[in-house]
Amino acid sequence: MSSSYSSSSSSSSPTPAGTGTDLTTGRLVLRTWTAAEIAAVLEDVRSPHWAADFPAEGDRAIAGFLAGRQDALGPYGQRQIIERVGGLVVGAIGLFWPPDEGRLEVGYGIVPSRRGRGYATEAAAAMVEFAFTAPGVHTVFGDVELTNPASGRVLEKAGLEHWSSDEKTARYRAVAP
Repeated sequence: MSSSYSSSSSSSSPTPAGTGTDLTTGRLVLRTWTAAEIAAVLEDVRSPHWAADFPAEGDRAIAGFLAGRQDALGPYGQRQIIERVGGLVVGAIGLFWPPDEGRLEVGYGIVPSRRGRGYATEAAAAMVEFAFTAPGVHTVFGDVELTNPASGRVLEKAGLEHWSSDEKTARYRAVAP
């Protein structure tokens, strides 16, 4: 996995909660949501740095989840997915903080106009790698509806293994090396 951690400072290492640590991959920047971005999504106020089809339904759900939840906005929380070339927000990804007995769930979504480009895999791989830098985290997992096999392939390409299923859900996980 080839991601790097950066912040607005000159340091190349992750910074503490609330300082705006970006995760940067080859084509994407994963940036913590701001209060203004959350409000804009919830109030249906368009921003010029959003892809034409952002926010999607899932992005609205995440913005609602984030409203008033400071713990979800730290470095191991929820982020927007931004194209490095052009700077457009094209989706959201995040870890559902805090960990539950050393386990963190990852969730993501890419707007329809940017699907099929490998963005979800690239972002998920970076988040999984970064999740294992959190104190006490030993497992990252994601649950996928069986009606969405593409999302299962994203998780597998991001390094998670399919480990169980029921009649509606496939479960994937990665364990710290």
